[in-house]
Amino acid sequence: MATVRLRIDVSGTVGDQAWKNLQHFDPIQKAAFGLQFGSSGPEKHPPTQPHPKGEWICAEITVQTPLLAQYAVSHYLEQDRVLDADVVD
Repeated sequence: MATVRLRIDVSGTVGDQAWKNLQHFDPIQKAAFGLQFGSSGPEKHPPTQPHPKGEWICAEITVQTPLLAQYAVSHYLEQDRVLDADVVD
């Protein structure tokens, strides 16, 4: 298994809307989004309000092989809201 960490621009969206609106890589084994994977800092707004400009939250996806992980990185980096994507150990 190989893991890819994504840094996602959530500004202007509410909750996990930015994550749900991504075009996801088809051969994902497991996927999770949240502050536990990294963020631009503690959220200072109510959950029902849009994220402020510049806010980002990380997600992690797991795929079967390191080669698929490299394809996943390329796939996600083509999307506007994805600021960064890397294979992690």
